[in-house]
Amino acid sequence: MALNDRHIPHDKSLDNSLALMQEGYLFISNRIEKYQSDLFEARLLGKRAICMGGEEAVKLFYDPEKIKRNGAVPKRIQKTLFGEKAIQTLDGNTHLHRKQLFLKLMDEKEENRLGKLTLDEWQSSVTEWEDADHIILFDEAKKVLCRVACQWAGVPIDESDVKERAEDFYLMVDAFGAVGPRHWKGRRARQRTEEWVKGIIEEVRAGNRTSLEGSVLHEVAFYKQPEGQLLDQQIAAVELINFLRPIVAISTFITFSALAIHENPGCKEKLQSGEDQYQDWFVNEVRRFYPFGPFLGGKVREDFRWKDADFKEGMLVLLDMYGTNHDERLWDKPNDFLPERFKEWNGSLFSFIPQGGGDKEKTHRCPGEGITVEVMKASLDFLINKISFDVPEQNLTYSLVRMPTLPESGFIIENVRIQS
Repeated sequence: MALNDRHIPHDKSLDNSLALMQEGYLFISNRIEKYQSDLFEARLLGKRAICMGGEEAVKLFYDPEKIKRNGAVPKRIQKTLFGEKAIQTLDGNTHLHRKQLFLKLMDEKEENRLGKLTLDEWQSSVTEWEDADHIILFDEAKKVLCRVACQWAGVPIDESDVKERAEDFYLMVDAFGAVGPRHWKGRRARQRTEEWVKGIIEEVRAGNRTSLEGSVLHEVAFYKQPEGQLLDQQIAAVELINFLRPIVAISTFITFSALAIHENPGCKEKLQSGEDQYQDWFVNEVRRFYPFGPFLGGKVREDFRWKDADFKEGMLVLLDMYGTNHDERLWDKPNDFLPERFKEWNGSLFSFIPQGGGDKEKTHRCPGEGITVEVMKASLDFLINKISFDVPEQNLTYSLVRMPTLPESGFIIENVRIQS
């Protein structure tokens, strides 16, 4: 039986794939507004899909009895962003068992350690900036966070390789919303990175390379699945990359943080006051306001009905992340940058979803969200209190069509001075 035409809008197009590429982050929210409905049916790559947004939709999407991830992540995204047979493609006990590996290695102690490593690495990198004509913050952030991620995880990397490895980590991210050259660059980047990391894991398992017990490298290399066997070397490499790649991807949030300070100068004074609470508000507002992940995909586990819609087994379901973070029912003046809004935020796991929703212990919500926050706070401390710089005229606009997106210039700074 088809969806109930009397209640559920159907987007009038033979296929919405082109429209999605042309509208990017706004594809779902444009239609939610047009139809005045939290959900609608579309066709993507010839298949029926339900697109939805809002807090209630997030709750539904993160109900494992209703929506599953297995089979929902297209191969083109597995071959670039996540890796094949990665944790993001798992469900049930297998997912929860492997999720514990990530949660154990990303606890509060490790979040704080990563924050300290990040600040130290920024300060070590800045000495060569003073003589440079200008610096592109985004490019520097990728290199800084690549060093930080590898040091934290216990993954050996030569300094001469940092720039190339950092770029490959980001190319995997950059490919998820791309077709053509960007997509193929991401595929090649993943192939290079998996071969590099797989070689390291092979050496560790053979005893030819030392790994510190408790380190990410060691724990992933010797992680045992519920049945008791080690992960295949290829899958182990995929999961080790899933610790490293997201840290390098925080360079996007750092660049948007600098843009937020530049465009909202009153925030700088408040950040310099040293109030931890305001810093937390600011970081969360950067993550809410600026575009990061556009949407998430799942598949209907079994037939059910919700809001007059028949969700049929195997149907694709897309959850609007960007639109939910800008939903005027959840956020007053959602298109204004207002860190103080988080003073009154109720802490809902389903309204603020820059890195997914739900309980990270039980669902697919990103286990590294706390790491993102601490790395961003350390980077803010560096930008606000450790250096001063000028922001020259440049193109700081960003496109909501391009997925993922970034300020066009990468945020150029010049006349960098170390503050005493």
